[in-house]
Amino acid sequence: MKNTEENILKQQALDKKQGVDRNSKSGKSTQTKPKVSSGAKGKKRKNDSSTEKENASVENLINIQIPSALKKQLVDDWEFVNEQDKLVELPRSPNIDDIFEKYLEYRSKKDGMMTDSVGVGEILKGLRCYFDRALPIILLYNKERHQYHEAVADDVSPSTIYGAEHLLRLFVKLPDLLPYVNIEEDLVTRLHQKFVDFLKFLQKNRNSFFVSSYDGSKVSD
Repeated sequence: MKNTEENILKQQALDKKQGVDRNSKSGKSTQTKPKVSSGAKGKKRKNDSSTEKENASVENLINIQIPSALKKQLVDDWEFVNEQDKLVELPRSPNIDDIFEKYLEYRSKKDGMMTDSVGVGEILKGLRCYFDRALPIILLYNKERHQYHEAVADDVSPSTIYGAEHLLRLFVKLPDLLPYVNIEEDLVTRLHQKFVDFLKFLQKNRNSFFVSSYDGSKVSD
């Protein structure tokens, strides 16, 4: 047909009719999904990819290796409570606050006056806050919950009641907790180094920080 305005309109009408026929035969709706420009798609994929890499990086950096002696302590801890129905006698001495204070003194002697500049005190405060909040939620075994409600009043910090046995459980859970906190990668690296150093300190002093057997209150029926 000649390239006239009338013929062009006829051709458009014919194309439209054929499109409707094809869609009706196949049983598909004539509505189509709006296309996203390749640029937007690429940007979205790039953002998703960077977020996944960032989360994976944080998880890898915060993957704390528990020293072998402390791994054994964790196993013994589980067996005392869950198989022998024994609990750690509360309040513990030294408690978690005492242990943190001893560690701060240890770092001060080793590092001199530079300790505060590397934020050891702030890290310990953060760990104390994490412990107090996490203890009743994810750090207690079911058989210990009755003891917790008896030992910890509303205005008492669990860090003044519990000791190294329960603090060590926090370090097992930290790799699951920290990726959800918005912290920079270089800070995560520094935190990881401090956590590893603190665990070495716990291991070095395990005979004075941990009880050898759970001879305290037994699990109540």
